[in-house]
Amino acid sequence: MGEVLGFPGSTARKAQRKKKREGGTLCRQGFHAWEVDKNRTFDVKQGKLITLRRCRRCGAEETALT
Repeated sequence: MGEVLGFPGSTARKAQRKKKREGGTLCRQGFHAWEVDKNRTFDVKQGKLITLRRCRRCGAEETALT
């Protein structure tokens, strides 16, 4: 049996696809994976309770008053 060879440049294409997926393609389309950050629940500047949500994939933050 002979040795199986891959297509030339296939590793470069794999690297490009991996880099593209790295940023979280769902997040770029607006489908974040929100999780509540319980460490910061009080906004010092406004003096109000807030809910801080952070995306676990891309790290984007969103705040809402409680």
